[in-house]
Amino acid sequence: MISLVGFAHGTSHFFHFVIPPPFPWLMAAFGLTFTHVGFAMTVFFVVSGVGQAMAGFVVDRFGALPVLCGGVGLLSAGGFALSLAQNFPMVLVAAAIAGVGNSVFHPADFTLLNRRVSPPRLGHAFSVHGLSGSLGWAAAPVFVIALAQAFGWRTAAAGASLVGVASLVFLFVNRGLLDDAQLHAAEPAKRSGGSFAFLRVGVVWMCFAFFLVSVMAFGGLQNFAPPILARTYGVSLAVATSGLTGYLLGNAAGVGTGGFFATKGEHQDRLVAAALGSAALCSIALASGMVPPWSLVALMAMMGFGVGFSGPSRDILVRRAATSTFGSGAYGRIYGFVYSGIDTGLAIAPLAFGPFMDAGRYTFVLWGVAGLQTLAIVTALGVGSRSRAQDAPS
Repeated sequence: MISLVGFAHGTSHFFHFVIPPPFPWLMAAFGLTFTHVGFAMTVFFVVSGVGQAMAGFVVDRFGALPVLCGGVGLLSAGGFALSLAQNFPMVLVAAAIAGVGNSVFHPADFTLLNRRVSPPRLGHAFSVHGLSGSLGWAAAPVFVIALAQAFGWRTAAAGASLVGVASLVFLFVNRGLLDDAQLHAAEPAKRSGGSFAFLRVGVVWMCFAFFLVSVMAFGGLQNFAPPILARTYGVSLAVATSGLTGYLLGNAAGVGTGGFFATKGEHQDRLVAAALGSAALCSIALASGMVPPWSLVALMAMMGFGVGFSGPSRDILVRRAATSTFGSGAYGRIYGFVYSGIDTGLAIAPLAFGPFMDAGRYTFVLWGVAGLQTLAIVTALGVGSRSRAQDAPS
């Protein structure tokens, strides 16, 4: 179960990088600018974010397996649509189709894991879920660029579509292990008040805010870390890019390590706070402009480790908030809504930090990252305290 859900999540992340690598080919084919092709990814994440909040209701209504397979099918359809694009609007349509497909994975994945994996193994399950997503990110650019260079961008998009088809076939063959129909029917929501009652609960909005601010911090680094480090510390772009690579590798190591601690005790919020606190200290050190250039990669790796370490505990924390409020029958809608904060944060980050870059205030982005990580600590502690209060007997 853990491996299959992780595989599905890796497929989702693979399609995050199907459109960006062929940017140069798309620009040449249709006379586009970087703003145009960047807008295609904005469409992808906006559609995914809105769809993710809605997909959770579909998961709660029909079960996770059919929704998960539908998402993989739509990702494949998005890749096929891109291969047939004749103009920029058709590229945007392909991005939107893929965005709808991408929207289902968090509510479907976490519903399956929470229903089918025993609580002592959930920390490892969430760890594998995060790591498989990172592997999907890593595989896509290599695959897509290799095909584009050898056969053209249309073949690369069609090849990505075939990856989606192969993934769908693999999930269908193993559908017996993923079928949650009986568990779905046996788990009604804990609290009444209508399908949207969860939106009136403060802890749900705090979970959403946590994802929004923590992923905004990552978005600032993802988009701008190499030029920030290069221009602040006078290092080459290659060294500065190695800093971002160090962050991503550290993040993966942190996710793997964090799975061993996530299910220990009832205070996951404190683990998240400690991990993000260490990451914020690294951000502050880099923002000061006073650390030696040789330490940049190490500091970025340490920051990534702290953020990654918090991931499995973060997912356990959201699970506790969901079950303490509405029970397991509402996993889909709650996970779908709170994890839509990820897409929202990724969409906002370039708009929030771009003006600082344009003004030459490069370290302001790092200060902003530290500030957002601090806000994430506050929201995590708030989620933990409220969830324990709701679990406590009256």
